[in-house]
Amino acid sequence: MSEELRRRNVEGEAERVEHKLVRAESNSSSENLASNLRDSEIDSEDDKIGKGIDLSGNIPSGTNKAPFFLETLLQDLPDRWRNWVVRGVFSFLMLTFFLVVIYGGPLALMITTLIVQVKCFQEIINIGHSVYRIHGLPWFRSLSWYFLITSNYFFYGESLVEKFGVVINRTDFLRILVTYHRFISFSLYCGGFVLFVLSLVKKYYMKQFSLFAWTHVALLIVVTQSYLIIQNIFEGLIWFIVPVSMIICNDIMAYVFGFFFGKTPLIKLSPKKTWEGFIGGGFSTVVFGFMMSYVMCQYPYFVCPIEYSEALGSMTMDCEPSILFRSTNYKLPDFLSGFLTTLGFADSISVYPFMLHSLSLSVFSSVIGPFGGFFASGFKRAFKIKDFGDVIPGHGGIMDRFDCQFLMATFVNVYISSFIQRDSPQKLLTQVLYLKPEQQLQLFHLLKENLESRQILAPQV
Repeated sequence: MSEELRRRNVEGEAERVEHKLVRAESNSSSENLASNLRDSEIDSEDDKIGKGIDLSGNIPSGTNKAPFFLETLLQDLPDRWRNWVVRGVFSFLMLTFFLVVIYGGPLALMITTLIVQVKCFQEIINIGHSVYRIHGLPWFRSLSWYFLITSNYFFYGESLVEKFGVVINRTDFLRILVTYHRFISFSLYCGGFVLFVLSLVKKYYMKQFSLFAWTHVALLIVVTQSYLIIQNIFEGLIWFIVPVSMIICNDIMAYVFGFFFGKTPLIKLSPKKTWEGFIGGGFSTVVFGFMMSYVMCQYPYFVCPIEYSEALGSMTMDCEPSILFRSTNYKLPDFLSGFLTTLGFADSISVYPFMLHSLSLSVFSSVIGPFGGFFASGFKRAFKIKDFGDVIPGHGGIMDRFDCQFLMATFVNVYISSFIQRDSPQKLLTQVLYLKPEQQLQLFHLLKENLESRQILAPQV
């Protein structure tokens, strides 16, 4: 009897234990499900422990910053108007600086582009280091700048080889740098890659690889775009000045229209942007681009490509303007020309072809260009910062002012290569000089025979 009772007690205890295990497993599953649901609503590991990524205390903001003398003068104004005045003053100063740089010529523009590139890269990398908080690891900040130098060597070297190849090939030492430029660039990059691998620390693998990717994305955005800006400058200052001015005009006029008339929000990423500002800025940019193109097409200084002159032994911007920059008559459509003829007007108009191309540039700068700013706004919101820096009072960092310019530079370069550019004799000669002497002679005789057969060159007796 006692044995039977003991058996029942054991079975009862087993059932109670099993019931507890089932209940614990059920509770654990519920907790895991709740945890998974919570995880699906957050963006990072830092959010899981309730911290989040908030760099507002680490990255200085320049939007509400003003010099002391302006603070004193504007202290009685409401914040909205105070910010408007500060932005206006420093917009005027930036515009003045831009005009001075243009007056300085292509070299001044290229140096300014390089300085802006370095500053933008610094602002982006500073955010990356603040996000991943690994300042104490060896080499990493130095490696970021090493990759910047390596990238600039490759891209700027490509520009020099293409534009100055005829001159560089005359010097044996520089000829080696030209011939093996890409191999040298790749070797430099491989050196940085090896140093990165050697710098890996077990505890920080994920953060180090994240920052490695961050650095390369920054290089893609900043260095590549600045290289394209340099390429646009070589095609003629007008291909740099007009697009940059369009972005500036669109930014200013969108702000003005939005400030005085804005009521309808445009996009959640930038709550202050309105449809009224977007449309007003776009219309103003089209008109401004058309008028500015008309003025600049009349001056060879702006329309001539920058090339090396064998006769002068230096760079030159003198040329016979291409058809793009010569006034051309265009006949109007029949339905419009008939009406104008009745009123006594001509049935054709005379414009510079570049003015028609400027319409494409102005539409892009008005419709797609602002999305560079929206992208930057989303990036800043992701890390809870107001600006990339505080270099420009009322505006923020350098990157805050050039976020749309980089996107515009890419479009202009693609537009030129797709619809405008043709291989120049200068570029072809650079490629010919890469050939061996016997190949250059062979090419010379083939070209000579071809020109004589087409009676372009008189045959020699």
